[in-house]
Amino acid sequence: MAKVRKSGVMIVGVVLVVAAVGYFFFDQALRDKARAAVGPSGPAGIPVTVAVAEAKDVPVYIRGLGTVQAYKTVAVKTRVDGQIVKVDFHEGQDVKEGDPLFQIDPRPYQAALDRAVAAKQRDEAQLEAAQLDLERYGKLLGPGFQSRQSYDQQKATVDGLKAAIAGDQAAIDTAKLNLVYSDIRAPIDGRTGQRLVDLGNLVQANQNTTLVTITQIKPIFVNFTIPQYANHNLRKTQAKEALTAYAYSADDTYKLAEGKVTLVDNQIDTATGTLRLKASYENKDEQLWPGQFVSVRLQLSTRKDATTVPQRAVMQGASGPYGYIVKADNTVERRPLEVAATQDGIAVITKGVAVGEKIVADGQYRLTDGAHVRVDRPTASSPAGEQPGKSG
Repeated sequence: MAKVRKSGVMIVGVVLVVAAVGYFFFDQALRDKARAAVGPSGPAGIPVTVAVAEAKDVPVYIRGLGTVQAYKTVAVKTRVDGQIVKVDFHEGQDVKEGDPLFQIDPRPYQAALDRAVAAKQRDEAQLEAAQLDLERYGKLLGPGFQSRQSYDQQKATVDGLKAAIAGDQAAIDTAKLNLVYSDIRAPIDGRTGQRLVDLGNLVQANQNTTLVTITQIKPIFVNFTIPQYANHNLRKTQAKEALTAYAYSADDTYKLAEGKVTLVDNQIDTATGTLRLKASYENKDEQLWPGQFVSVRLQLSTRKDATTVPQRAVMQGASGPYGYIVKADNTVERRPLEVAATQDGIAVITKGVAVGEKIVADGQYRLTDGAHVRVDRPTASSPAGEQPGKSG
């Protein structure tokens, strides 16, 4: 009985071994079949993003720092003494030339005008009577019924009254002028600032107190400086056409306005080695504000059909800039590049890459000359850059 039991265990063990061997070979066959379906695999390529070199018109800029200056600024002050009885504007309001701002109490100046007019009328009446007496004295002087002295005295009286009337007219003109000055109006178009004197206050002309400041911001100026080495090219371009100046935000990230250069200073600042310029902007959208710091790009010329690639595609090495050009077999070639300029995320290449060639824009830090790459992300096009007339 023991022998039979032992033979059964051995048979079961042999069956299990045979089953395990069969399962191993079956699984291996499935794996071989899957590999055959996929096909032979080559070396894995380095994932990169590429860009195509493009031909573009690229503007040539000279950069400078500037400050926005109001086209006109007027500090409104009183020209007569008196109490402010009326305020006709709100702080920050746009006003036109001639709009009312403040009213000084006009009653004293109206009374002075009436008094001057009355004095003139009195002197005119006295002059009329004195002239009639002079005419009578003149008729009696010949026959001897009137003395020369009396005639001369009467003539002096007439002349004195004429002078008094001229003085009365001057007093009338002064009183009218003071009456006009009591009505303070906007001298220019612009925007009012903070009101510095409130209703009811007494103001005096000799105190030189500013009531409000008006600034004209449409149009507006930008004062800026450029390095002195740009003066030669600037003068050459200016002789052909008006220079265009683009005003950017202080961090140079987005464009604010486009204007024309209206002034090139007549001398270079020897202390800083810079040349001062002024540009005028319409400022219709009020992007520029007096006192604001801006970055200015002065366009001197335009490179026609320049070869451009993304600036990030250009690497810096010990021997100068270089880039990795992607060939047809998806291998890369390291080439030295000659960079004419970089701006707005693009690089202008004068030698090293041709229009239409692909250059690695991202992932080049893992590459070596002849490395195999895999372009498994969307192809990066060369950025357009900030074209004149477009906001960033």
